[in-house]
Amino acid sequence: MVKTEKGPVYLGDLADISFQEKEKTSFARSFGEKAVLLDVVKRGGKNLVQASQEIKEIVSNLQEIGLPDDLDIEVSNDQSNMTLNQISELVNSIIFGVILVVSVLMFFLGFRNALFVGFAIPMSMFMSFMILSFLGYTLNTMVLFGLVMGLGMLVDNGIVVVENVYRLMEKEGLSRWEAAKTGIGEIAFPIIISTATTIAAFLPLGAWPGLMGEFMIYFPITLSVVLGSSLVVAIFFNSMLVSQFMEISEREISLKSLWRLTFALGGLGILLLLMGEKTRLLGNILLVIPTLFWLYKYFIKKWAVSFQNTFLVRLENGYRKFLSYALGGAKPFLLLGGTFVLLFLSFALMGIFPPKVEFFPNNEPQQIFVFIEYPEGTAINKTNATTREIEREILSVMEHTEFTQNGESLLVESMVAQVGEGAGNPFVDNGNTNELPHKGKITLTMREYKFRNGVSSELLREEIQRQLSGKFPGVAISVEKDAKGPPAGYPVTIEIKGGGYLDMIQTAEAMKEFLNRTNVAGVEELKIDVNKNKPGTQLQVDRQKAGELGVSASQVGQLLRTSLFGAKAGIFKKEGDDYDINVRFNKEQRYDANALYNQNIIFRDQATGRIKQIPIAALIEKENITSFNAIKHKELNRVVTLYSSVLAGYNANAVVDQVKTTLANYEMPDGMSYSFTGEIEEQEKNMAFLSNALAAALGLILLLLVFQFNSISKPLIILLSIFLSFTGVFLGLILFQMPFVILMTMMGIIALAGIVVNNGVVLLDYTQLLIDRKSHIEKVPEGKMLSMELAKEAIVEGGTARLRPVILTAITTVLGLIPLAIGLNIDFFTLFSEYDPNIYVGGDNVIFWGPLAWTVIFGLTFATFLTLVIVPATFSIVYSLKLWFKRLS
Repeated sequence: MVKTEKGPVYLGDLADISFQEKEKTSFARSFGEKAVLLDVVKRGGKNLVQASQEIKEIVSNLQEIGLPDDLDIEVSNDQSNMTLNQISELVNSIIFGVILVVSVLMFFLGFRNALFVGFAIPMSMFMSFMILSFLGYTLNTMVLFGLVMGLGMLVDNGIVVVENVYRLMEKEGLSRWEAAKTGIGEIAFPIIISTATTIAAFLPLGAWPGLMGEFMIYFPITLSVVLGSSLVVAIFFNSMLVSQFMEISEREISLKSLWRLTFALGGLGILLLLMGEKTRLLGNILLVIPTLFWLYKYFIKKWAVSFQNTFLVRLENGYRKFLSYALGGAKPFLLLGGTFVLLFLSFALMGIFPPKVEFFPNNEPQQIFVFIEYPEGTAINKTNATTREIEREILSVMEHTEFTQNGESLLVESMVAQVGEGAGNPFVDNGNTNELPHKGKITLTMREYKFRNGVSSELLREEIQRQLSGKFPGVAISVEKDAKGPPAGYPVTIEIKGGGYLDMIQTAEAMKEFLNRTNVAGVEELKIDVNKNKPGTQLQVDRQKAGELGVSASQVGQLLRTSLFGAKAGIFKKEGDDYDINVRFNKEQRYDANALYNQNIIFRDQATGRIKQIPIAALIEKENITSFNAIKHKELNRVVTLYSSVLAGYNANAVVDQVKTTLANYEMPDGMSYSFTGEIEEQEKNMAFLSNALAAALGLILLLLVFQFNSISKPLIILLSIFLSFTGVFLGLILFQMPFVILMTMMGIIALAGIVVNNGVVLLDYTQLLIDRKSHIEKVPEGKMLSMELAKEAIVEGGTARLRPVILTAITTVLGLIPLAIGLNIDFFTLFSEYDPNIYVGGDNVIFWGPLAWTVIFGLTFATFLTLVIVPATFSIVYSLKLWFKRLS
């Protein structure tokens, strides 16, 4: 190290030198076994699935990346599996919906005409993909759900076009060219306006603010693109097809043609099956096609013809008689009044039997997080030891018989524990990944829903909460689940403002103790996001003395830091590897206050050139203190937050309401106030926005309808049907005891407003057309109105003519949503490639999107009755009132 007169002094004479690991600042384990974690985060705008597949390919071959063969590498918390599963479920829902829709179309319109309408599905989808790709949107779950939602709606325009041409050919004997020309002329403008009104319903959602808006914006955009595409396909493509190929009677498939088709497709299908697994899917599809044609020839066609010639004819005749009866005398007033009574009754029932209110649907967790927090200043080894104990408790819960099968976990795919770095809570630590020796985190990632055998992951979270409750005094433990959608904060979040920061913390602690004494059911554990007891030692440097001796405060600080944490003195190279040389006090002296403060600061005095040695203790005064671990601000105001998650099985809104009631009489210190924020604040903001969006949507719809009808009465009739359709939503929620999900139910109501308009527009437009024709035939003078009797005949004729398209559009929309509403999942790809349909009911998609789908189904089912009965009845009332005013004038 240095030569002296008495000989050399070596570094080993003064210090203990050893190769060893850096002091541990974090621990990680997988299923209780020591592990090294490598977190991979996807860049924004990149493909998660592709990145995951490439990573798996890299780690599959250890030799290529130079790792030892006995190293065990596991990929955990792989979010791409969940993404692929959701996409697979939505794609299969689309396929299932297409099959249901085309099947219904075939029974109503016949096989040939069903193909004309069914043609709109792939064409509209293809056009939508092109437009969305041009706009720069990727294929995500929101876009796919927009496609599922639009599946039943995109055939509506095609149904109206094809059915109207078919009716003109069948009832009025026109040729296909004349029928197509006349039919398109009759309904082109109405379907343009009806599509525009549906898009107008979703247009206000484009102004959705905040993270929630960024998350949900894909849905209205996708739906608008799909509906716009379906309109183009209906007016141009469908009209062209029916003008060239439509026939009233079904063609008979000859036996000879059927055998040719069977041998051609069947032979090619068998050949593809023999070629191996890669072509098995296509081969099986080719084999199924001729099978369906055989079934159609001998079974399905007979049923469809019988349905059209018997059931539909009876239905139309029965509807004509009922509508003629319903429009007589005071019955229209009774029907309208009775419907209003139903609406008020649904409101009353909502008040008497209020459904649970949720912000987001109460999901089955895909991940369960256990957050562990000791007071700040706790040694990492103590946190690690407690985390190990908690891991054992969780493993014991996972071994319960209801969560295992054949010795393997039904639910948990991976279990990762972290202590120190990476153990922070994202809602509290704001993404801080620094050393957190007092914190630990355990992440349980669940298997895909279809592999859980119907076992609830929420039940596992509840059991873990029960197992850990009260077992570890002095440590805050929170068992939480992953949030669906953008982060909204904790359900119970109380922000305290005003006064000094220490006073605010003390108030938060007093409020916490008060709530703990009242023991509000459902609150897991109240925590404060700021800690005032962060331990530390404050050193006050005597600046006058230090200045006289020529010592700066930075020299004092640097010497103490080097003593405690060490300083890099150089690099030692050995066999091609570099080792940092770190110099610091040994362990005994590092934690000895006398050794730290009695060491000398050695420096050369610039004035005299002499070496000086001055003990640190001569320059400082030390004091043990506690301080804040952070000072948090919101909108330039200091804030302290009291927060808690909700126990499994409890409704967040109900728990928060109880907390609000408990705090109603709590006296706050002067100058201080508190407010409920977090999830509840987001919920109120989004509820207010969606309510305004609904009002704006109704306003836009009204403007378009006034433009369409050049009247105010018909738009108001249609708006009335929209309001009355809410009766179906409320009664459905109460009858089936479903929760009112702020986001999904409100979006469903907005979607319903746009969907209900369609049939009303086409029905009233055609009814007015018939009235105008009768007025021309009867030679009614200009400015005069048709008699009430003739007007009723026109109303009945218009309703009967639009019966099929109204029922059909409602059925196709409902059937398009049924797979997602009930969660019936059939994997058509594995069905044809592996002969395994993987049928299961439920899943993340049905939990998330089910409330929206059911809202539309309930409302549209009731709205079909409104369109067929109440709309004609209201139109009859309005027409009779107009006649009465005409007579008076």
